[in-house]
Amino acid sequence: MEFRIVTKALKYIVIGVFALWTLIPLAWIVSLAFKSYAEWRVSYFVPKNPTTDNFVLLFKPEELLGRYGVMGATAIIEPATKPLINSLIVTAATTFLAVFIGFFTAYGASRYRAPGPFTLFFTLLTRMLPPAIFITPIMVYYSNLGLLDTYFGLVFLYSAVTVTYAIWILKGFIDAVPVEWEEAAMLEGATPIKVVFKVVLPLVRPGLVVAGLFIFLLTWSELLFALVLTNISAVTLPVHISKYVGAVGQLFGPQAALALIGSIIPVAIGYAIQKHLVTGFTFGMVRG
Repeated sequence: MEFRIVTKALKYIVIGVFALWTLIPLAWIVSLAFKSYAEWRVSYFVPKNPTTDNFVLLFKPEELLGRYGVMGATAIIEPATKPLINSLIVTAATTFLAVFIGFFTAYGASRYRAPGPFTLFFTLLTRMLPPAIFITPIMVYYSNLGLLDTYFGLVFLYSAVTVTYAIWILKGFIDAVPVEWEEAAMLEGATPIKVVFKVVLPLVRPGLVVAGLFIFLLTWSELLFALVLTNISAVTLPVHISKYVGAVGQLFGPQAALALIGSIIPVAIGYAIQKHLVTGFTFGMVRG
């Protein structure tokens, strides 16, 4: 009895320590986002004079000149509106394209054993290499092709990088759909394309949601490729966040405020589709 109590207590202690380890940085970002300029470098959590100035500065950076004495800040930091829109466009397009290609590739691998087990495994093997290895040749190719600082360049690269996740996630869901159901639909006169869209696609919808959210989060937070391949027109949110600490000084408040805004969007999407996520994560765990 005592051993069980000790084990249970240790379990709760470990969970509590892990929760604190995870939540303290998030709490610090929220606190810093509402702190005034004088409190950015203090160690207490709760702001003494809460303010929303940091959020205003994200969209009116010209106020940095007089308020914080940051000379030339407006020439370096643009309003956060365009990077936010850029991230939404690039992430949405990448998610749709990667899931679309991944679904049909996974269907071919599941039903027709194409393009073969080695090729399918090779797509996953490419993700085991660090992205920094590819960045220099990609930059050279993009420069020659005129794809630097473009939406298409980022979407194409992000889709190529993340499609392997969509393939492997969706293949497991498609494997769990009985082939007999597709054969029955064909006996009723359905064409192979109609079988895919009317039979398989609705059944693996939770998998589409899981793969889509996973790819969305990866693309939304990606920094390295966007930092090297963009400059003005297609700058994304992670790149813009990095600009608040550097040549303009150490603007921790606006940086935390923008990080908080950037975190709200994926959290809101995850909450909105949580029903499908639960189904997707438990799909196929119990089979008859």
